[in-house]
Amino acid sequence: MADIGYAELDLSRGARCGAGEVVYGEGKTAEQIAGIVDALVAAGQAHVLVTRLSAEKFSRARELLTCGVELEYRADARLAIAGGMPKADGNGTIVVACAGTSDLPVAEEAALTAEFLGNRVERVWDVGVAGLHRLLARTDQLARAQVVIAVAGMEGALASVIGGLVSCPVIAVPTSIGYGANLGGLSALLSMLNSCASGVSVVNIDNGFGAGYQASLINHLPGRTSAGAQR
Repeated sequence: MADIGYAELDLSRGARCGAGEVVYGEGKTAEQIAGIVDALVAAGQAHVLVTRLSAEKFSRARELLTCGVELEYRADARLAIAGGMPKADGNGTIVVACAGTSDLPVAEEAALTAEFLGNRVERVWDVGVAGLHRLLARTDQLARAQVVIAVAGMEGALASVIGGLVSCPVIAVPTSIGYGANLGGLSALLSMLNSCASGVSVVNIDNGFGAGYQASLINHLPGRTSAGAQR
């Protein structure tokens, strides 16, 4: 552990959990974020991910860093990466499927998180069930995936449809996108939790990070080969 006053850093998380500590940027000041990243890098963590980070806070934190590592910002996912992306060492490919353009920030957070954790990621955008032919045109790509992350708002039906097409685990991510009765993503969450498709698990509303992390754990399980190789 490392106590820096406003944070007590978990320096053994990489050895214990397979990935180092991730910095949640929302609610922290730029000074605190810079201090945490500096301390993690100084302790030997080669790559650091900062999630839910505004562009303004990123610019200030980058100025304050003293560790000598470049902090790169990905505005589409509202996250920053210190130390660059590691090489992919997962067993197969993670496919991130996004229902609509409005869901892209959450989908890209999932995709970049998975890449940061050492996975090959393919993106399948704008394949919501309102135009089902768009998804069906990608069935071969989905079938080759080791894990599929399905990101959708509105009624959240995308995860169930994909769950009925693939033999791999599907991680459903409800988003807060939708009209009034969507209730900030609650309708999509409940639909995904009640999916009749087997093999679908669900993370919290807008939790792209959690989905990317869970998909990475599955893709790094010992003894698993890519879904495409099994066919």
